[in-house]
Amino acid sequence: MDLTEARAQIDAVDRDLTALLEKRMDLSAAVADWKQAHGKAVLDPAREAEKLAAIEAMCRPETAPYIRELFQAVMAASRAYQTRRMEDGHGRT
Repeated sequence: MDLTEARAQIDAVDRDLTALLEKRMDLSAAVADWKQAHGKAVLDPAREAEKLAAIEAMCRPETAPYIRELFQAVMAASRAYQTRRMEDGHGRT
């Protein structure tokens, strides 16, 4: 595969990832609304650790630490989004 083809395929994957990350953020908003309605904290360390372990288990050993790092960033962004949403009063009943 040449550089141009590899980059074109990366661009296509990036479009797919962006759509999936948008969907994930929408679901994160729903989680924030539930947490706010039930008086729960944004961060659930046990759930996050469980998810990271499950994600790593899906990966090839050589990519696992890098994908874990990406998901840690995704989870941090989701927590920030949830926090902002809850501060703005979404999900109050």
